[in-house]
Amino acid sequence: MIKKYNVTVNGNSYQVEVEEIKEAGVVSVAQPAQKAVQAPIPAMAKPAPATVPVAVASIPAGASTTNSPMPGTITSVRVVAGTSVKRGDVLFILEAMKMENEIYAADDGTVAAVHVTQGTAVNTGDVLASFN
Repeated sequence: MIKKYNVTVNGNSYQVEVEEIKEAGVVSVAQPAQKAVQAPIPAMAKPAPATVPVAVASIPAGASTTNSPMPGTITSVRVVAGTSVKRGDVLFILEAMKMENEIYAADDGTVAAVHVTQGTAVNTGDVLASFN
C-alpha cells in the first residue's frame, strides 16, 4: 500500500510516497517521489585563513610561557615584546571550532617574546608567548 505525504523540512515542502511492506516485522520506506519546492543552495562558508607555521623563537632561561590550550588559529595578537601585563589581561584570541577563545595572562610580568602572529595555526601545548 502506497501513501502520499507532504513533509516540511526547514521551511521547504516535499511530497513523498511511502510504501509499507509487512514482512517479518520489517517496514521499508520508498525514496521521495517528487520535490514540491526546490531547497535553497546554502551560502559558501568563508574560506579558512591560510595557516602560518609557528615561528618558535628561543625562550629565555627561567622564563614562564603561555601555551595554547587547544588546537586552533590565532585571530588576534594583543601584546608585543616588552608589554607589561597583569594577571587576567587578554593576550590572544584563539579561534577553535568556530568559537573565539580569549587567552589570558596567568601572572603579572613583561612579555619577553611573542611566538605567534595573526593567522598562525597552533596545536595544544604550542608556546604562544614567553615572559620575564
